[in-house]
Amino acid sequence: MSEETPNQPQLPPISAIDRVTTAEFDNWFEYPVRVQPHHTDYGGIVWHGTYLTWMEEARVECLRSIGIDFADLVALGCDLPVVELSVRYHRSLQLGMMAVIKTRMAEVTGVRINWDYKIVSPDEQQLYLTAQVTLVALDRERGKIMRQLPPTFKAALAKITTSN
Repeated sequence: MSEETPNQPQLPPISAIDRVTTAEFDNWFEYPVRVQPHHTDYGGIVWHGTYLTWMEEARVECLRSIGIDFADLVALGCDLPVVELSVRYHRSLQLGMMAVIKTRMAEVTGVRINWDYKIVSPDEQQLYLTAQVTLVALDRERGKIMRQLPPTFKAALAKITTSN
């Protein structure tokens, strides 16, 4: 967990987030970012929604690193909308700071794909955010959840799944 000052209110435990923050971190895909002016509010603090954008960018690049281009999924008629999102903000990032978005696929159950995230300083001494995102495979043409993942997609995902 993050180090919090005594004056900060304590958030109640959130099971999905606590599971992420207490897990052994290995097999992470790393996506570095630098905080730009358009990522921040008027005070130079990263706007909370920016972290979600970075998480999606890291996930898309992680998939690309194993040979899955999102455009190819779309061509297969498959989309991966977010159906569940849990985020814990530990510490703010500010204009000009560097961070590393770390992501890994936690598990695939049927057509549900769970991803873990943590955003840390480049030296990993500061923890800024932990999160978990659940995606589902959606048939774009019918607008319905698929019964199973496309076989080529499922085989590629097996390369990065941390638990089967």
